[in-house]
Amino acid sequence: MKIYLVGGAVRDTLLNQTVVDKDYVVVGSSVEEMLALGYQQVGKDFPVFLHPKTQQEYALARTERKTGYGYQGFSCDANKDVTLADDLLRRDLTINAIAQDEYGKLYDPYDGIADINARILRHVSDAFVEDPLRVLRVARFAARFHHLGFTIAVETLQLMTDIANSGELDHLTPERVWQECDKALSSQSPHVFFEVLRQCQALVVLFPEIDALFGVPQPEKWHPEIDSGIHTLMVLEQTSLLSHNKAVRFAALVHDLGKAITPKQDWPKHHGHGQKGLPLIKSLCKRLRVPNEYRDLALLVSDQHQNIHNAFELRAETIIKIFDKADFWRKPQRLNELLLCCHGDLRGRTGFEQAPYPQAEYLQHCYQQASEVDVQSIIASGYQGAEIKTQLQLKRIELINDYKLQMVKN
Repeated sequence: MKIYLVGGAVRDTLLNQTVVDKDYVVVGSSVEEMLALGYQQVGKDFPVFLHPKTQQEYALARTERKTGYGYQGFSCDANKDVTLADDLLRRDLTINAIAQDEYGKLYDPYDGIADINARILRHVSDAFVEDPLRVLRVARFAARFHHLGFTIAVETLQLMTDIANSGELDHLTPERVWQECDKALSSQSPHVFFEVLRQCQALVVLFPEIDALFGVPQPEKWHPEIDSGIHTLMVLEQTSLLSHNKAVRFAALVHDLGKAITPKQDWPKHHGHGQKGLPLIKSLCKRLRVPNEYRDLALLVSDQHQNIHNAFELRAETIIKIFDKADFWRKPQRLNELLLCCHGDLRGRTGFEQAPYPQAEYLQHCYQQASEVDVQSIIASGYQGAEIKTQLQLKRIELINDYKLQMVKN
């Protein structure tokens, strides 16, 4: 038996990127031999094992044959005669089909190193079309390596389009779609993930609520880019520069879904789009089983981003109502997350990429002022029951009004 380091670890080493996980392929062995050597089998569908000491993954070299729909519709052959080249042939991209032996020698039968040097994401073989999950994976790699200059080979993008038009994407489970999306949100350029999905006609299948935004106009005065879909991806791009928080990035992505259902006769205006988008966000999150943390922030941003943009015109009473509705008193981090999304929303417009967002500092100061009210002193004054909450609100409003007056004087 021979053991080779494969996949992402080899690729990332060649790209001078940090190696997180190491995967190995074992050639010329069997399940029985691996078990006898103390490896623990964990793969139900594939012969995957954990090393008895390091707990790293070791998989028997295998070939696959398409037997059904989706990414699970495969039969696997992992007999001792499967070669390293056979195993690498079934992988998605050439840059992921490079192996390294224990002496550091590289095995590159499908010219992955050349594609790394040329910064190209290219499929290994025409068997690429057999696994619909690869559409999402390639889009994710495009987002992950966009800052390094990687692009997708024309012929690979065509195969992705063929998959999208074949109906195979319908067989992907919500969990796997979200898993790839979540990983893309952690990349340096998550907007590229959705750009690629749209290029290969997969966005309309997997994220129809986002795809519906393209072609919907906005007022040119506030949105020089005009198109709502373009604006959405610009917002995701700019918000990602402000925050690595995946929930914040997701909220930025879906903050304008309501614009897609504005009647055409009302274009380019979108009155109440934040509230109209709430059912769409809930539906998307339910369908893809998005974590509640992401969903709740997304709903807050959609509901309140217009108010936040107009913060300087809001009465103190309205500001307190927003703070109450969002429960910032118990979840103070949510205020900063909301403000990051709103700042990204402003910058996600042509010509506004470096724009400041003074509303953020203003509302943070308002929150600080309101938070200084001492509830115990109100109770000590003799107030009881509902009177305590009333007095608490009055005190908070008073402090914010004092701050507003101080701002005017300065």
